[in-house]
Amino acid sequence: MIYSLFKFDTIAQANLYRLSQHGSGICRLTIGISSRQKLLRLFSLCLLIICTGLFWFNSSPAMASIDDDRYEGNIYILYAGNGSLVPPRLNLKQSLKRETPAILVYYIDDSSDCKQYSFVVSRLQEFYGRAASIIPVSVDSLALNTQYTPQEEGYYYEGKVPQTVILDQQGKVVFNEQGQQNYEAMDDVLREVFDLFPRSESEQLKRRSFNEFNAEITD
Repeated sequence: MIYSLFKFDTIAQANLYRLSQHGSGICRLTIGISSRQKLLRLFSLCLLIICTGLFWFNSSPAMASIDDDRYEGNIYILYAGNGSLVPPRLNLKQSLKRETPAILVYYIDDSSDCKQYSFVVSRLQEFYGRAASIIPVSVDSLALNTQYTPQEEGYYYEGKVPQTVILDQQGKVVFNEQGQQNYEAMDDVLREVFDLFPRSESEQLKRRSFNEFNAEITD
């Protein structure tokens, strides 16, 4: 027995010594368990941070490829960084009723051409979004074998994407092209629609009319 190595005056002293030794052992055991729990919690926290980082990295727009035809989400949000384009503020029927020029852009989300073109569409909204209706049209939303009217988006679709159609205040088609288009080509058409000075005379969007000589279309 452990207290046999020492000299005690009474059995009570011996028992007290044994209890103290036993207590210190429990204390050491408790400290050991506490340390392991802390290490386990730290490991779990690190693992959570790593998993969260991997999820964010894999789902971020930077990982989405603009040069392939894979579907990764809405192209205007992912590549143009513009969530205000979809859904459009007005549809074609509403725009024509208000005699507001409309820009129809037919697209699909799993097309590299449409992905790249989304930047140009976003730029059109930046300069003409307050005066014209920018209407991206997902081709997947168009019903097949349907007889559309000129007041409906499906009426102008020709079967390829991207396709851009510009209608003036009277609903007349003034621009209809397939494939990616330069901003400048559409800007020239829109300047005529809104009776603006050509870009060679004014970089700003200014009207020709004397009354609104200094008025910008984006105001």
